[in-house]
Amino acid sequence: MKLKTILITLGVLAALGLGAIALSKRAKSSAVVLPAATAAQQNSVELAKTDVFTAQTLELLQGLPISGSLKAANTALVKARVAGELQGLALREGDAVKAGQVVARVESSEYASRVKQAEDQAAAAKAQIDIAQRSVDNNKALVNQGFISKTALDTSEASLAGAKASHQAALAAVDLAKKSIEDTVLRAPISGVVASRSAQNGERVGIDARVIEIVSLGQLELEAAIATADSVAVRVGQVAMLQIEGIAQPLAAKVARISPSAQAGSRSVLTYLSLPATDGLRQGLFAQGTLGTQSLRAVAVPVGAVRTDKPEPYVQVVQAAKLVHQKVQVLGKGEANGVAMLAVSGLAEGTQVLGAHVGVVREGVTVGFTQAPAAAPAASAVSAASPASASAASAATK
Repeated sequence: MKLKTILITLGVLAALGLGAIALSKRAKSSAVVLPAATAAQQNSVELAKTDVFTAQTLELLQGLPISGSLKAANTALVKARVAGELQGLALREGDAVKAGQVVARVESSEYASRVKQAEDQAAAAKAQIDIAQRSVDNNKALVNQGFISKTALDTSEASLAGAKASHQAALAAVDLAKKSIEDTVLRAPISGVVASRSAQNGERVGIDARVIEIVSLGQLELEAAIATADSVAVRVGQVAMLQIEGIAQPLAAKVARISPSAQAGSRSVLTYLSLPATDGLRQGLFAQGTLGTQSLRAVAVPVGAVRTDKPEPYVQVVQAAKLVHQKVQVLGKGEANGVAMLAVSGLAEGTQVLGAHVGVVREGVTVGFTQAPAAAPAASAVSAASPASASAASAATK
């Protein structure tokens, strides 16, 4: 019985030994194949068209960073010029209005009564003039006949002058009352769009009560606060490239006005930049960009393409289907078409440069493209890499 147990144990051990030998041979064969596959992967990289861009000679704007909200150059507040009940207000936010259009009315019966009252007072004053005039005429005749003294005539003439003055004052009151009637009609002073409505029909409004605000979108401008020291270089006519929320393409704005004095609290100088009429622009949109106080023309690449993980800055370029690390010298920073760019020397125009999103690729690897790279504007070259190209680039990274 013991002999049988020993034989079974020896058989199991022999089977385990044969299995271990087989596994060892398989691991050795895999170890031989794996480095070959890895080496092939590290010696080449496949990129997408969006992974490279073509270096170009561009005019870079250099200057001051600015930001702020857009404001309409022409706005108007329609206010009640007389007190009373508001009627006929049908406009709401977003409605278009034209200059001279009737916006609303104030109930005018009270002011019509005032006009009638003023006209009656003017008629009474006119009657007093007639009475005073007859008195003067009679007194003149009596003075000529010697029946009364010259003093009585002077008194009657003074009464006539007073009656005439009272009549003129009454006529002025009539004009003022009629002006109040005209003021009950509220008209739009400019053409534009209703931005806000502050009163409702049937509401009793006071003098100077705000009814609606009208904004003209034909000319918008950016009010930028610039530090006093930086404002010395700002001139009327300088151009800024602005990136506005909701607008895909950057817009060029021109300095239209510069405040002659600094603000008391912030010690900044307000600068106003006018924008061209563009669909989609609204008052209150946030804008930011660079005001070009000077420009630099040179071969330019996006900021992230210049790498600084070596003692000297360099860019990764494709030359003869190989990846080369080319040293460059940074000349300055600026903006072109709203994209931050670096002007560099030591790089020929037309060179294909890897974008920053690709990462560091080992120098000397073979470069292939999923599609033939096309010369694209530098402003549109900064785009996200595709998953396939990103994974291939990672495989070639040190």
